[in-house]
Amino acid sequence: MSKANGTLPVIIVLGLTQTLAWASSYYIPAVLADPIAAELGISTTMIFAAFSVSLLIAAAIGPHVGRTIDAIGGRQVLALSNVFIAAGLAVLAAAQGLPMLWFAWVLLGIGMGLGLYDSAFAALGRIFGAEARRAIAGITLFAGFASTVGWPLTAWGASAYGWRETCLAWAAVHLFLGLPANLLMLPRVQKLPASTGESKVHIPMDRTMVLLAIAMSAAWTVTAAMAAHLPRLLEAAGATPTEAIVAGALIGPAQVAARIFEMGVLNRYHPLLSGRLAAAAHPIGAIALAALGAFGANAFAILHGAGNGILTIARGTIPLAIFGPENYGYRLGLLGAPSRIAQAAAPLAFGLLIEKVGAWALVASSGLSLMALIALMLVSAPAQKERR
Repeated sequence: MSKANGTLPVIIVLGLTQTLAWASSYYIPAVLADPIAAELGISTTMIFAAFSVSLLIAAAIGPHVGRTIDAIGGRQVLALSNVFIAAGLAVLAAAQGLPMLWFAWVLLGIGMGLGLYDSAFAALGRIFGAEARRAIAGITLFAGFASTVGWPLTAWGASAYGWRETCLAWAAVHLFLGLPANLLMLPRVQKLPASTGESKVHIPMDRTMVLLAIAMSAAWTVTAAMAAHLPRLLEAAGATPTEAIVAGALIGPAQVAARIFEMGVLNRYHPLLSGRLAAAAHPIGAIALAALGAFGANAFAILHGAGNGILTIARGTIPLAIFGPENYGYRLGLLGAPSRIAQAAAPLAFGLLIEKVGAWALVASSGLSLMALIALMLVSAPAQKERR
């Protein structure tokens, strides 16, 4: 089997299971927070607080998950994520009050820590080593549609059948599609010798690691804030609810188009260039929205989506290009932990900020994006052979 033929099935499997994982966990609060809060008699703030705690849990387990994938590969870990996400969704569907609601998001937090991008990227690092960049970009092509597919499906299910039934439906897809796909269709990898186990691994937080952690934290805070509040933010800027939904639906295609550009054009260059260009996109979109008002909603969504699409790839490819595949999963876990902590605060913090200042919240998100850009500018790219 050729290398290309061996890579494509893995990209398809992980692309589909990543789309499922993101659509049914990270993206559901934006659609289901209101109906859940209304039925349980609680505030939507409480929903986002529980979501934030789930991201903290994902951050806490991230380094251990990465070391585990380095040792045994990602197949079993990703399959286990399907079980935890399905369990969390089932508990959420049965929730009658705050205790079960919080327990559901604890389970979902574990599932997200086991099964979102960092784990998928680490799995690809174990399968393909230093040549994983194209595969990383490939799975994000699929998962770039997670919000485009997930938000409408979740909204339709909640409207047609109810939010509880929708959660159960997503849980069933995890158990009957995601679990067997990850467990049976991903290749096995050779376990590392015991002498290279996690007790022997030490990765120092040097200057480059700190700068990358700052860049990822700032960028993914913006990602989390926009994922939770984009339609609401656009409405605060003057867009109608319909215009806001239409603009939001452009994010997925913009992400995918940008990732195709990254795979085709930017793939010739060090991924730091991709990351720097992408970090600048959100502030440029905010300027367009400020200048054009509601008419700039589509431009903002496209630029934010494009930047976010490439930054997602850069999250995995920059550390791989700088440090290589050794202990790659553990390194991603260390780098991802601060960003997930920052993400945990973003939905609640930006929700409160939008309530107080409306669309001016974009000043804060743009500042964070510029912080990410500066940090990436300060990272030195090692010498890289020119690609043909």
